[in-house]
Amino acid sequence: MLNFALVGCGRIAKRHSELLGLGKINGARLASVCDIDAVKARDLGELFSVPYFTDMHAMMSQENIDVVVVLTESGNHARNVVELAGYGKHIVVEKPMALTLDDADNMIKACDIAGIKLFVVKQNRFNVPVVKLREALDEGRFGKLILGTVRVRWCRTQEYYDQASWRGTWAMDGGVLTNQASHHVDLLEWMFGEVESVFAKSITALAKIEAEDTAVVTLKFRSGALGIIEATTAVRPKDLEGSISVLGEFGSVEIGGFAVNKMNLWSFIETTKSDSEVLEKYSVNPPNVYGFGHQAYYEHVVDCIKNNRRHLVDGLEGRKSLELINAIYESIETGKEVNMRFRPRYCKLGGVH
Repeated sequence: MLNFALVGCGRIAKRHSELLGLGKINGARLASVCDIDAVKARDLGELFSVPYFTDMHAMMSQENIDVVVVLTESGNHARNVVELAGYGKHIVVEKPMALTLDDADNMIKACDIAGIKLFVVKQNRFNVPVVKLREALDEGRFGKLILGTVRVRWCRTQEYYDQASWRGTWAMDGGVLTNQASHHVDLLEWMFGEVESVFAKSITALAKIEAEDTAVVTLKFRSGALGIIEATTAVRPKDLEGSISVLGEFGSVEIGGFAVNKMNLWSFIETTKSDSEVLEKYSVNPPNVYGFGHQAYYEHVVDCIKNNRRHLVDGLEGRKSLELINAIYESIETGKEVNMRFRPRYCKLGGVH
């Protein structure tokens, strides 16, 4: 049984603590929780009858822990991971892994030196329809890829941003691209491969925050395919969709729903016997606001640790989408197309440029 500890008891901790604390992950249990806010730490600890702390170093030194899960503010991920790596325990970190590329590199280096695994949470890769889409790609069923599109059309009112002072700030969070759409950016890049260049525009339409609540991005992939990212939290009065479309010379697939959880279209020139069942079999019902793959994600983490398998999203893999998001912000600030493999100069993310 692997003992998991949570660092950060905010909004996202609810999903992680339920899975680990209610015994829904075979081979894993919630051992302890920590938050600098004593009330949050106590409430979550008492809810699952586990020890709670306000200092993560005290928790790590007192408790028997195998894996620590970092659920703090995005801008604190790097500092927390680098400090925790010294304890030699595997680390799971929520998205985005960091806000700057230097921070991501420091996290990867610290975990490499400590000889531990670094897992970046990208649970939507484990959604049932997404797994099926990736399978079709790997089988070459699309042929030449033409166009990929992700759409995040969600509602986040001012009340949401006002719940925590760090939300929507450049130093600790970023906007819709870094927070709500980061999973979708990751999926698009995972499906289409390396990006050659990006061009982007953004506005802060409704929310009173530093960063953007609405953005559109065009991408050119090294394969020659094109991509579109549409992301907003300014939908009213409620969420519309979180989706991905993949168009190729031999077929088209669209996954929609609230969080890429429903197979809307599965159409190929060359059909197979099982194609007629895909729309029915490869959709899942939404259990909660954070998507649908957390349970499969944690099962993957446990399997990787116990059997020393290669994990799907390690630090280097998690860095890819972070680099893309930095490039998008660089384009927004400069008003120019940005080629990848760059060093940010004007990107505001992380509040250091």
